[in-house]
Amino acid sequence: MSTPQPAQAPTAPSTDTDDVALDWFVRRAGGSLDAADEAALQSWLAADSAHAAAFARHQDDWRILDALPADGVRTLKQNLADDRTASAPTVPRRRAWWRGLALWVPQAAVASVALSVVCGGYLAWNHWQQQPVFTQQFATGRGQQLEVALPEGSHLRLDTLTRADVTMYRDRREVRLPQGQAVFQVQGDAARPFDVLAGPLRITVVGTRFSVRHTPDVPGREGVHVAVEKGRVRVVRATPSGGGESPVELVAGQQISSDRAGLLGAVSVVPAAGIAPWRESRVSFDDVRLDQALAEFERYGPVPLTVREPAVAALRVTGTFNPRRPDNFARLLPRVLPVQLREREGGVEVVHAAR
Repeated sequence: MSTPQPAQAPTAPSTDTDDVALDWFVRRAGGSLDAADEAALQSWLAADSAHAAAFARHQDDWRILDALPADGVRTLKQNLADDRTASAPTVPRRRAWWRGLALWVPQAAVASVALSVVCGGYLAWNHWQQQPVFTQQFATGRGQQLEVALPEGSHLRLDTLTRADVTMYRDRREVRLPQGQAVFQVQGDAARPFDVLAGPLRITVVGTRFSVRHTPDVPGREGVHVAVEKGRVRVVRATPSGGGESPVELVAGQQISSDRAGLLGAVSVVPAAGIAPWRESRVSFDDVRLDQALAEFERYGPVPLTVREPAVAALRVTGTFNPRRPDNFARLLPRVLPVQLREREGGVEVVHAAR
């Protein structure tokens, strides 16, 4: 039996099974088959199992196309348009065939053809887009700080005991902050948003300067804190449980904190000490428990002070101090709190003054 050929094809149909199947599929998807054409198609499919298999492959491609995001379809159409304008004699025969096809089938059908034949289609393009162009991990030890210049012009400053995992893609920039705190000075690029992932939060910017703190192991500071010095950032819970929540927009001079689960508190004003006093070797406490203040000092180096009494640990501290001089902090404590210092083996204990 001779192979029935599609009627009214724009060029002579190919004898290759896959090309014939593609011709049939596109014409049917475009709604151009009449009853006689449909009968001819069914006869062709029944003539050889390879015909049916080839036709089924193009149907699967169509279903993949239906699942593509809008930007992927736009890219496929652009690829197709680029191929339609190619005039080099080396353009493959199949591409030359579907250059004419674009004139008489719906754009969605054209895109599905492109999916099958253009450089691996959208799936290959999307895989290429998702490959990092730069990746590096930065970390600081106890008491260290680090300045980092990223290849696209942004800068990071990492505080003590901080880790930042940087990954740059072609369409976005991403920094994961598993622990610690950092100041970000982001190079503006509207085509490549800059995301900071800290615990349960995602902080997104285009160009600005802000700080993020994520110290899940520090008592009283287990959540995430974001403060903006310049520009604007968007903060939202990134975990699945945060679906449907509206992001919070912060502008210069504003800050916000979350709990460990990512529940955001109220927006407040950045204190006079700034978004990151640690840049000037300062830590600021605003009505903070004494044991939590000592834990903050411990992030920068050994602290020879201990607190065993719950009532003493709960006393509140306010002020700005040098984290590398805990001895100065210790001398000030008896002047501002009802405590005294007792020499113990291996260090000093802070006890209640009444003892």
